[in-house]
Amino acid sequence: MFHQEKISIEELRCQFDGEVERFSNEQTGQTSSVDAPLILSIFETSIGRMYPNAQRLLDIGCGAGNFSLRITRKLPHLKLTLLDLSTKMLQKAKERLLAENFNVEETIQTDIAQTELPNEKFDIVVAAASLHHIRTQQGWKNVFNQIYRSLIPGGSFWMSDLIRHENEAIEMLQKERYAEYLCGLRDQSYQQHVFEYIDRSDTPETLAFLIRTLEESGFRQIDIIHKNIVFAALVAVKPL
Repeated sequence: MFHQEKISIEELRCQFDGEVERFSNEQTGQTSSVDAPLILSIFETSIGRMYPNAQRLLDIGCGAGNFSLRITRKLPHLKLTLLDLSTKMLQKAKERLLAENFNVEETIQTDIAQTELPNEKFDIVVAAASLHHIRTQQGWKNVFNQIYRSLIPGGSFWMSDLIRHENEAIEMLQKERYAEYLCGLRDQSYQQHVFEYIDRSDTPETLAFLIRTLEESGFRQIDIIHKNIVFAALVAVKPL
């Protein structure tokens, strides 16, 4: 399912420039992501309850702004920093947020793996279906270290993403289940399209690796808040 040769970051940017509308439905989220609407709901509700006094949020790989919109409706005083590889995605996200009079403090067009984040600026960092483009395990470690440093003490990192499995038999079983989900969503040609897209574009990691790497970066209170087939959501807290 996952080949070694991947398209370049520049090719990814061009790809996302042409997919803005696909990322603009906050009711369905990315339909190819299992339980996307549920993850949106879990994030907005949990963050709203846990961080009612949060001041700043960083949305990594913000896409067209679905997660920022939903969270900021719970916490309308938030100051938002939007980061995405695609300028067109950033423009769409900013447009949607400003239309509801939310405070977009900054937009950053960049690859998160090549970015130096500010120290202890954000109460909340969100990365929804965006970090699976990191190509190496060292790259994952570097990004998690950056996110950790960017959070204030007591702040938290919320991540949902495509994952793979440690055990080959379980990986194959979950791949079959994902194929069934995609065929049920549309048809077999759509399933093949999504698998080919993953092959050339994505480099997911295992939950075990992600949790271990978050702990090595300094995070504590790491919880798996949802998992289904080849998608999972985590939250990790920076100690006070």
